[in-house]
Amino acid sequence: MKIATTIKEVRKQVADWKREGLTVGLVPTMGALHEGHASLVDTAKEQCDRVVTSVFVNPTQFAAGEDLDAYPRDFDRDCGVLEAHGCDLVFHPSVEEMYPEGAATFVELRSDMTKQLCGKSRPEHFCGVCTVVSKLFHIAMPDKAFFGEKDAQQLAVIRQMTRDLLFGIEIVGCPTKREEDGLAKSSRNAYLDAEERKAAGILYQAICKAQEYLKEHLDTEDGKTESQPVTELIKDIIGTEPLAEIDYVDAVDGMSLLPADRIGDGDLIALAVNIGKTRLIDNFTVRK
Repeated sequence: MKIATTIKEVRKQVADWKREGLTVGLVPTMGALHEGHASLVDTAKEQCDRVVTSVFVNPTQFAAGEDLDAYPRDFDRDCGVLEAHGCDLVFHPSVEEMYPEGAATFVELRSDMTKQLCGKSRPEHFCGVCTVVSKLFHIAMPDKAFFGEKDAQQLAVIRQMTRDLLFGIEIVGCPTKREEDGLAKSSRNAYLDAEERKAAGILYQAICKAQEYLKEHLDTEDGKTESQPVTELIKDIIGTEPLAEIDYVDAVDGMSLLPADRIGDGDLIALAVNIGKTRLIDNFTVRK
């Protein structure tokens, strides 16, 4: 496995691979890798000849007062995970490499998609995400890029950006990986102390109850049901946990991410909950 810290190194290596007729997969990450990230690399290895993984904590997707400085970083450990899963090239740039002095160009999705869900409380977040991902696309020139479905809004936004900017890259969504109690694997889980970690299990408990409800209440004619009882059920269950503070529980259209009064196959139920000082997100797609 090779490690590159400069854009020039990555472009040269990828160009060499492409001259050999090899396909390239990209897995963008911010490090602090867990089994969810590893599964993205595994899927990329299955679908592409060579895999590039970026490890870069992107400052432009953090707002003032968020956890940029505290975000977990352990590059040596990350490299161990990536090498064990067959990654071919790790791109680990400095902030200055990705955002040279005087950089003033950003990528913004001018759509209500970015104003829903996490965008309501983090209005600058997706501009930062789109900017860094577009940079990574230009640097690594992948045939496919792999993202986790846990970050469903991010996945939808990147798909829209990729279509709009004519990147010609296939965006592959990969299933959420979970802990034994169902908590979605996340780098931010490391922030939870023992009591908070136990409390965090309430998110998946609420999701399971909501899925059970939907199995019984999807209309047999149009395959839909009212969304409010579902979101209220989730809120009520999470509300039983004293350490949990709900940011949002929303039902949205699976494609546009706009609010949906009635939901059916392919639509999304998404939630963000603070457990102590740690913000956790999760979601599930409605299935008949």
